[in-house]
Amino acid sequence: MSRFHGFMTASAAALSLLLAAQANAYTLKVGITSNPASLSPAKITGGTWEEDVLRDIYAGLVDVSADGKVIPGVAERWEVSEDGLTWTFHLRESKWSDGSPVTADDFAFSLRYFVTPQNAATGVERLYPIVNAEDIARGKASPDTLGVESKDEGRTLVIHLRERTPYFAKMLVLYPFYPMPHTLVEKLGDRWSQPDNIVTNGAFKPASWTINTELATVKNPNYYDAEHVALDGVNFYPTEDRNAGVTRLRAGGLDILRDFPASRLNELKGLIPDAVHVTPRLGTYYYTMNLRDGQPTADRRVREALSLAIQRELITSKLLSDSVQPAYALVPPGTSDYTNQPLAELKNDPQKRLERAKALLAEASYGPNKPLTLKLTYNNSPEHKRIAVAIAAMWKQIGVNTSIENAEANVHYSNMRRGQFQIGRAAWLSSYDDAQNFLQLTYTEGNNYGNYQNPRFRELYEAANRAKTPEERRELMQKAEKQLADDIVLIPIYYYAALNLVNPGLKGWQDNAIDVHPSRWISHP
Repeated sequence: MSRFHGFMTASAAALSLLLAAQANAYTLKVGITSNPASLSPAKITGGTWEEDVLRDIYAGLVDVSADGKVIPGVAERWEVSEDGLTWTFHLRESKWSDGSPVTADDFAFSLRYFVTPQNAATGVERLYPIVNAEDIARGKASPDTLGVESKDEGRTLVIHLRERTPYFAKMLVLYPFYPMPHTLVEKLGDRWSQPDNIVTNGAFKPASWTINTELATVKNPNYYDAEHVALDGVNFYPTEDRNAGVTRLRAGGLDILRDFPASRLNELKGLIPDAVHVTPRLGTYYYTMNLRDGQPTADRRVREALSLAIQRELITSKLLSDSVQPAYALVPPGTSDYTNQPLAELKNDPQKRLERAKALLAEASYGPNKPLTLKLTYNNSPEHKRIAVAIAAMWKQIGVNTSIENAEANVHYSNMRRGQFQIGRAAWLSSYDDAQNFLQLTYTEGNNYGNYQNPRFRELYEAANRAKTPEERRELMQKAEKQLADDIVLIPIYYYAALNLVNPGLKGWQDNAIDVHPSRWISHP
């Protein structure tokens, strides 16, 4: 009798726990900027919205904590040789979503896939610190010569660097360092990453994908830390119209909106104060200019005139409700162990800047009888449009006629990578705290939209990577940015703040300076 009663008590308790778990089961609804170009790490365009998705479905060597710190991921520990050139990663036991083991061979395969020229992977330049990576990417060496090794029956990954790379550990959070299931890729080619075929090793795995509507994922029971993942899944909704996203969130159709219109900050603080999250962000909103021969912006005088004529203070105060700060340099303030290097003239009186801008255009042979005509392009967003219209009006004051044109984000950035633009809106939101991650925008091919090729800048950038002390490295990077400022390669407009709307009922969200929020840390009580 007592044993039967005990069984009933234990069963009731188990049933109670099961019902509680079902009551707490929740699928997170996240509004992101646009569609991912792909679910393959090697085929995305590098947009932050794509990184949000990939961060949830893949687990790299390292992970990011809820407060934005680098922590162990699939690599539970690692060592670095005394000369800084050999990194040895010891992998924990983990599986792909189909139950097959994740091994060092998958990581090594992915790295070789990225640098193989025929695969045209975005972000390949991030791997150039690895031995032979650049030569392979340029077709000068075979992929099997890449400085990566799988050892100990796939439990150890060794990466050999060509030179000391102080930021390498931070960079491991980026998508080129995610593994790819080598047996599946070899079997299916590019079709491996389609929802019906894909396997992933992150906290969630794709379940279905309707372009422009919804990318649905479910919890991956084979994730190495699945027992601590509270959500049943994460559904991502492309939301280029941020105002529509606000409406959808207020109606309960979204839990998180990644980036809301800055112009609505004060309004939203009044309407849904507990949902508004504004945090200083390591990011810069800028316009990039085409420096190729035959373009008007190949002339430094034109570039300086355009930059001087922009009244950044008006944009941030009148259009963006003082939610962000005016930008005068590429690297944002607050970057660790660094002082940014603005163009001094940008701090002059607005009228004085206008007069200087007109004089520069006259020197470049532009004026009433020969007005400068330019096309400004941006990715779809009402806010980007408002800024573009305002800047076109500012340029009109110095005699520049500007047409504006928009496109979907993936198309916009693809056009800029091919050099098919004159002036284009761009932004960089850093996934790690280091000035190098901004300076590489004008060094690496993938992000160097304007084709800036100053040998002095490249020399300083490369020397900073070889620096033996933090002080020497900082000085060289600051000189490199000063060269960028003097050459007026880009037009910084404002420094970002992370603007997120977050359902107050969620737990686990932590604001941080890199605005990275893996869903594995979030729960809904």
